[in-house]
Amino acid sequence: MRLSVFLFVLIALPVEAHAEDPASPTVIVTGKKESVVKKIDKTVYDVSNMPRAANGSAQDVLQATPEVSVTAGGQISVKGNTQVTVLVDGKPTAMMSGDERAVALQTMSGTDIASIEVITNPSAAYNANGGAILNIVLKRNRKPGARGQIQGSATDQGLWNVGMSGDMSGKDISVHGNLAFRRDGTLKFRQSAVDWNNSLSGQAGQTIQTSEVFVRRVVESAALGVDYALSDADSLSLSMRYNNRRSRPLFDVLNQNRTAAAEAIYHRISYGPNEQSDDSASLSYSHQDNGAALKAMLQHSDTVGLIDKSYRDVFVVPVHETGYSHGATRSARHLSQATLDWSRASEHGQWGVGLDIQDKTDDLSNYQASVYPATGTEVPDPNTSNGYTVKTRLSAVYLTDQINYGKWEALLGGRVERMALSVNPANGNMQTRYGQAFNPSVHLKYAASDQTDLTFSFRRSLQRPDPRDLNPFTTYVDAQNLNRGNPDLKPQILNSWELATNVEAEHLSGNLAAFYRSSSDTVTDARSIDTGNVLLTSKQNGGQARSVGITGSLDWTPDTKLSMGIDVGVYRVMLDTPDLNVLVRQDGISGYMNFRATYSSGQDKVSLDANGQAAGITPLGRYGATSSVNLSWKHELSKTLSLTVNANDIFDGSKRSYRTDASTFRQVGFDHFVTRRIYVGFVKKLG
Repeated sequence: MRLSVFLFVLIALPVEAHAEDPASPTVIVTGKKESVVKKIDKTVYDVSNMPRAANGSAQDVLQATPEVSVTAGGQISVKGNTQVTVLVDGKPTAMMSGDERAVALQTMSGTDIASIEVITNPSAAYNANGGAILNIVLKRNRKPGARGQIQGSATDQGLWNVGMSGDMSGKDISVHGNLAFRRDGTLKFRQSAVDWNNSLSGQAGQTIQTSEVFVRRVVESAALGVDYALSDADSLSLSMRYNNRRSRPLFDVLNQNRTAAAEAIYHRISYGPNEQSDDSASLSYSHQDNGAALKAMLQHSDTVGLIDKSYRDVFVVPVHETGYSHGATRSARHLSQATLDWSRASEHGQWGVGLDIQDKTDDLSNYQASVYPATGTEVPDPNTSNGYTVKTRLSAVYLTDQINYGKWEALLGGRVERMALSVNPANGNMQTRYGQAFNPSVHLKYAASDQTDLTFSFRRSLQRPDPRDLNPFTTYVDAQNLNRGNPDLKPQILNSWELATNVEAEHLSGNLAAFYRSSSDTVTDARSIDTGNVLLTSKQNGGQARSVGITGSLDWTPDTKLSMGIDVGVYRVMLDTPDLNVLVRQDGISGYMNFRATYSSGQDKVSLDANGQAAGITPLGRYGATSSVNLSWKHELSKTLSLTVNANDIFDGSKRSYRTDASTFRQVGFDHFVTRRIYVGFVKKLG
């Protein structure tokens, strides 16, 4: 029903636009938009005409963006920094602030994105929960008149997507919206081998798990936005988004458990449904006059998820009756935010002050029960069936001052934050903790010449614990694994320094930077062997992490047809991780490389992006290297119709291995998300 209403609105847009066209002639001034804009605190990349975005996802767009690395499983890093916050139009949303983020990016249409803002060291004006920020800026066409666009693509395995978007702009009002429907999917292979030992009992054993599954998702999404000019200085904007995702994957996990006394081999077969839906709405007001700007915004977003599984344990060794069980995890996240920003031009630049209030509620529940197939009776397990709520209120005030003095430019800022964190078990007493911090930021820029500048930046921020890590109960993972949260976790403290130089020439532009990052009170895994020889994983503060490295980029545009670019980074990571009563120190070298090239000739545009991440270290372990090579071709059949072909992960380099060596266990395995696929699609412009 919701999609039908959005569809009616979009179809009606061109009709309304012609009815409100002004009678007086309109003069339109056009100019070429810069593909890369470097500001003192961020770099903005224009991706609106990226061939891969035409029928790709938001993850495809991020993967092809300089300075950004994205694995097939959706893990993001910026210049090697894995602590990344993703914003949409400068605002946090419920779907981008949890484990659901990977699926949200994989199912969000890339054609809706206008630009990506990469912020390695955010200023105090941003809530930098974790360090770097990626801001996805969506398209909004405010040119007078009405336009529309339909695009679609298809590939093998019965996967396809179709979408439509439209906008209408009159004298005082601009309306824009889109609809999309996707049937996407991913083939996943996983394998894990764990050798465990219980130091208390002296027992030891091995657990091996292998699985293969094709997750097919049905995705529906819609968005609508209205911009209204109250006067020459005042405007109102309203935006709404809705997404729904559902799948019913069939898992067949082979489990092999061996100890000195016994052996058990069985297939654990399970199926969904898995569901996730999210929606958001925001209302903003803007006033700009006489060098002053006032912006106010109210926003609310929700994400609701269900992972529902029915298990059949088919035993091979020893042979006995099939066992049945039922597990379900429900989650709901509600995020409300109010912001107020005021800035004013000064004699040497601009200063600003702002207020940011966020209320976030995470409701989580876990259910595990044995099932008697003859009667359908379920007997819940009281040890792993539980529910709890995490409420976080963040209040912040910030002040920034941008100063221009000769060849110098400075952006100084300070942010005072106060947090109230409550963990409320369904059966138990609520625990509430309060914390406050002052987080400064410094950005300096010196113009050595018209083509060269030097920059320096520093930012301190806090990373709040993930609500799932605060679970005061034990939750079921599988027969050999349990998780237990830690409601006493403290925020991690992160510091980031960067020194860089930027060079611009006639056909070349380059960047060379050095960085140092550190975190204290780092959250790490705490593992032990529970009763029944089950591996119990919890969380703890106490670790420390440091990284130091060099990054560089070079872009070459010899003419209007060809452009090429490369960015690389090499960095050293040092980790101190508690392991039982011992502090383990690790040291490793890692890096990344992104290469991109685009060639245009007549009606054809071909682009290539290749991405590689080297092997690196994790707390008490390592991970393997991955790569991705993607090729896109766009052919304009006419001024309004174009053909697109996207070949993703041509060499199937997304398989990632991992290893962990702890006092209680040693684990080796791999995750392989098969993303090698060719999409053939079209883009049709209307109006």
